[in-house]
Amino acid sequence: MKASYPRTGGEILIDALRIHGVDTVFCLPGESFLAAIDALAGASDAIRTVVARHEAGAAHMAEAYGKLTGQPGICFVTRGPGASHAAIGVHTASQDSTPMILFIGQVARGMLGREAWQEVEFRQMFGGMAKWVVEIDRADRIPELVSRAFHVAVSGRPGPVVVSLPEDMLAEEAVAEDARPYQRAAAHPSVEQLLRLAEMVEASERPLVLVGGGGWNARACADLATFVETFDLPVAAGFRRQDILDNRHPNYVGHAGLGPSTKLVQRIRSADLIIAIGLRLGETTTSGYTLFEVPRPSQRFVHAHADPNELGRIYQADLLINAGMPELAAAVAQLRPQDGSEASGRERRKTWIRAARADFVAEQVPGPMPGRVDLGAVMLHLREVLQADAIVSNGAGNYAIWVHKFHCYGGFRTQLAPTSGSMGYGLPAAIAAKLVHPQRTAVCFAGDGCFLMSANELATAAQYGLGIIVVVVNNGMYGSIRMHQEKEYPGRVHATALDNPDFAALARAFGGYGELVADTETFASAFARAKAFADEKRKPAVLELRIDPEAIAPNATLTQLRERARAARVVGLQ
Repeated sequence: MKASYPRTGGEILIDALRIHGVDTVFCLPGESFLAAIDALAGASDAIRTVVARHEAGAAHMAEAYGKLTGQPGICFVTRGPGASHAAIGVHTASQDSTPMILFIGQVARGMLGREAWQEVEFRQMFGGMAKWVVEIDRADRIPELVSRAFHVAVSGRPGPVVVSLPEDMLAEEAVAEDARPYQRAAAHPSVEQLLRLAEMVEASERPLVLVGGGGWNARACADLATFVETFDLPVAAGFRRQDILDNRHPNYVGHAGLGPSTKLVQRIRSADLIIAIGLRLGETTTSGYTLFEVPRPSQRFVHAHADPNELGRIYQADLLINAGMPELAAAVAQLRPQDGSEASGRERRKTWIRAARADFVAEQVPGPMPGRVDLGAVMLHLREVLQADAIVSNGAGNYAIWVHKFHCYGGFRTQLAPTSGSMGYGLPAAIAAKLVHPQRTAVCFAGDGCFLMSANELATAAQYGLGIIVVVVNNGMYGSIRMHQEKEYPGRVHATALDNPDFAALARAFGGYGELVADTETFASAFARAKAFADEKRKPAVLELRIDPEAIAPNATLTQLRERARAARVVGLQ
């Protein structure tokens, strides 16, 4: 309805957010959107404002919120520097297919185009990352354009939208008609496509389902489980999408991401049918586009995705299905084997899936690693003590290989990890997790380099009473870069070593709990103390694990990588 009284642009904007169901806004305040901040103060009964300590942190909190809820995560930052800092969250939301809206305060309309103070042309800056970028030049158009922003963010392949807000537009008064709450639009699979899929499954003996991408919800995950149970299909997760199917499910067979199981890779390549659901089939999941032949895979191939532009983009499939994940999963959950279908084929599928599951279970036991703290043993302990609904987040770094390889994710939204490989993501994501699910345990894993990119957000966790637990894996270097350095330039170490602070003392400085874990045997008691503190005091707890630099990956030491690289060079020169 059209309000009969004038409102400022800021009030119209915040009213629009309320209408669209927003209950949390992440921000770092700026003078360019003071009118919106004032309107947020007036809407504090409905919208919680969470103030971060850096725009990158605020943007990653909003992105994680979008992952957790399926609703657009909302972030406000100021122009120029603020927008530049927040760009990392937009990039993460883009590559992770996460609904998010970034609102940016902009210079006044009369200043545009003059390179005014902190002015940036946001259509150019974000054009390659966001699904849509818009600048609102009239307050009475806010309901229309904000409504479109929500629809774009959640429909089709979810993703980020950027909205530029000139500061004088936010301050001017206008009479505007409010929009209704947004509705998600999604494609559905056809009856013919579903019948063809069922026929292909029943004709296969060695099928494998790959799942990933964005747009999932709990119901879709449950429907997927019904489908794979009905047809005896093994399921492998794409890179950092391990929570789509509970890892304890007998049909779950592993993770096609960084450091994948050799046996799983062989099994994918030897499959006679691949059903890729929701994934873009990007570089990491496909081992640098080597897992399948380009453009025509040797296996019979089904690709289902929410965005028609992703279908046929790299791989030519036998069956293409354009559908949202909830819509597709609900449809395939209703499929049943044909009467009189060949029993021998189903028995072979059962043998195939049992072997794949056995391979996965066997690889859940980590081997020994050098040093006094064994990260594999740490992961085994957490697998035993964490509840199934615990949310585990991480950023980027070699430490994450242990997390992805040995943690048992309990189902939908127990994993928050950026497919974009963004460092510094884990801590802001854990904050968002604790805000959305305050009763669930939120554990962040971060390398020493990764942690210091967002350690200031411990102050945010402390301010808002969020008892997150951070496990800092400290090996005194940028581990993943050092690994690649040793592979490409063995022995020539430069620019990857780190001198670090006392992380436990740093945590205490923020009012949290901090403890150094110097050997494997003391981790269990240290984690118990950290969790008790976080739960009781509702403050962050940090455990610093001193890891031997040689422990670069679960299956190789730094010295072994260097020696292999040198040996390969010698062979290449002969």
